Amino acid sequence: MSHSHHSEDSCCSSKVQANHKSHVHSHDDDGDHDHDHGGDPGVFSAYIPALVTLVMLLLGIGFDNWFKVPAFQVIRPYWYIVAYLPVGIPVLREVWETFKARDFFTEFSLMSIATIGAFCIGEYPEGVTVMLFYTIGELFQMAAVNRAKRNIKALLDVRTDIAHVFRNGKYEPLNPEQVEIGEMIQVKVGEKVPLDGEMLSEKGSFNTAALTGESRPKTIKKGAAVLAGMLNLDQVIEIKVNKLFADSALSRILEMVQNATARKAKTELFIRKFAKVYTPLVFFLALALIIIPFLILRESYDFQTWLYRALVFLVISCPCALVISIPLGYFGGIGAASANGILFKGSNFLDLITKLNTVVMDKTGTLTKGVFKVQKIVSSIDEKDFLNYLVALEHKSTHPIARAIVEYANQTTIQPAENISEVAGMGLKGAVNHKEVLAGNIRLLEKFNIGFDLSLKDIAESIVVVAVNQQYAGYVLIADEVKEDSAQAIKALHENGVTQVVMLSGDKTSIVKKVAQQLGIDTYYGDLLPEDKVAKLEAIKKDQSKVVAFVGDGINDTPVLAISDIGIAMGAMGSDAAIETADVVIQTDQPSKIATAIKIGKATKQVVIQNIVLAFAVKALVLILGAGGLATMWEAVFADVGVALLAILNAVRIQKMKF
Repeated sequence: MSHSHHSEDSCCSSKVQANHKSHVHSHDDDGDHDHDHGGDPGVFSAYIPALVTLVMLLLGIGFDNWFKVPAFQVIRPYWYIVAYLPVGIPVLREVWETFKARDFFTEFSLMSIATIGAFCIGEYPEGVTVMLFYTIGELFQMAAVNRAKRNIKALLDVRTDIAHVFRNGKYEPLNPEQVEIGEMIQVKVGEKVPLDGEMLSEKGSFNTAALTGESRPKTIKKGAAVLAGMLNLDQVIEIKVNKLFADSALSRILEMVQNATARKAKTELFIRKFAKVYTPLVFFLALALIIIPFLILRESYDFQTWLYRALVFLVISCPCALVISIPLGYFGGIGAASANGILFKGSNFLDLITKLNTVVMDKTGTLTKGVFKVQKIVSSIDEKDFLNYLVALEHKSTHPIARAIVEYANQTTIQPAENISEVAGMGLKGAVNHKEVLAGNIRLLEKFNIGFDLSLKDIAESIVVVAVNQQYAGYVLIADEVKEDSAQAIKALHENGVTQVVMLSGDKTSIVKKVAQQLGIDTYYGDLLPEDKVAKLEAIKKDQSKVVAFVGDGINDTPVLAISDIGIAMGAMGSDAAIETADVVIQTDQPSKIATAIKIGKATKQVVIQNIVLAFAVKALVLILGAGGLATMWEAVFADVGVALLAILNAVRIQKMKF
């Protein structure tokens, strides 16, 4: 266990464990106690004290009831005191520590008073049992928290511990933390890339599942970015390192998830404040339960009976189940989300996403793939010739549209084009096979007075028109493809309580309108600059009833991500700024994950509410019985520990759910 032993478990934060050798004590600013007892509940030794106590307790009860040995009656009190020590000492030590910090009413002091009180009135087995079950509850809770944390870590910690660095003329295996920026590293087949860098080899194929959850291999060409955590699939590759180990996208995501648990949801914060008031209240009520009957009954008052009832009352009312199960529920939710490739930066966002009613989305790269593809070719001359002319002109251009055409034609031999010149803002002009070829937008045809079909002007998408020897020859239609699950994603959002989906884009309004209609989006705005997006989002946020999420692919979306209630970055493995400013990072490129995130938030909330209701109902019932003398210490133990265990099991359920 690391020292940062989660302060979320506030009242139950101090884990009672075996090896108390490394007892570290720190005080959080909210008066919370963090204890590190240096022991992992996965390790058997943590359970030894509880086992020793259990065996002695069972033997003692056996001697009391079945094997009536006279000698046992003599040593009986001492026997139970010895049985009490293994589980009692750690708790008493906590009481001492909290007293020193001037914190008198904690669950430790409640438990200690209840058990020592039971000893004073001769109820030895009960005293031992209460402390034993309390300790077992703590161990269980810890095991559950650790499991949730290990799950989150295992999902993400795909960093390797060796990097083969080129130094002194050969590749040497080093710890990635020692590699400097600008050095060259080699990654063999089947190894994970240790650091972020730039591809030096011609190309390589990678499994990026650890980063994006995507199973299909991704091909990365020379000069493109390679991220730590990618798995090299088919050949030895070389990479030039451009980020230190601690700054790699992966290290930062890991750190982000580890910190997620520190951002509390309102329910958690409420329970924590609640425990601060509740614990002293219970203590004084128990005291009243001893004093008031004395004032009323006078003659027939039996001190022992009322003291016993007060002790039962104390045990029942320990707020443990609440304080344990709520952070655990949120933990489970964060774990379940990261298993689905969704990283929440805090349990407060897990809570807030359930109230989401307005989602503002960026078009390119979020709802569409952000890559241009040739959708159709319409030509009045032979299509092969048409493409030859076009590619001859476009193949040197770096414009994404020109690239899409060249890729589509996929020609091995490209015809030579002479004296290519650019017509600013309109396109290109050149000679191919001694014919004059023009390629560009409609304004280019108008400039050269070439007649064409006027219906071309009504096409929403981007088109490239071609003219050969002053004759209009046809056009190529180019569009950004909508992602496979975009329509489904919008539908799922509407089904999960989102009333308004807004799409913002820098693209032509005609294109934006078409995509919006295709996907069933309520409101759309086109022709926007990044600062216009901020203004639009601020206008939407003026309506106080709206809880707004902004979803972007992280490229130039940073300001908008920052001002929305929940900033969601999609497929943001590459973009640092997005990872920094987003509140939720979706590791894949699927917009449908937004609805999944809402579902996980709702499931988490349900579990948390179930736990609160369960804890209060059972406690209230047993408290009433206890004050009336109908419940004994045994029922009290169930009300405390039983409820805590049920709550833990309920919280762990989230990680098993399918979303």
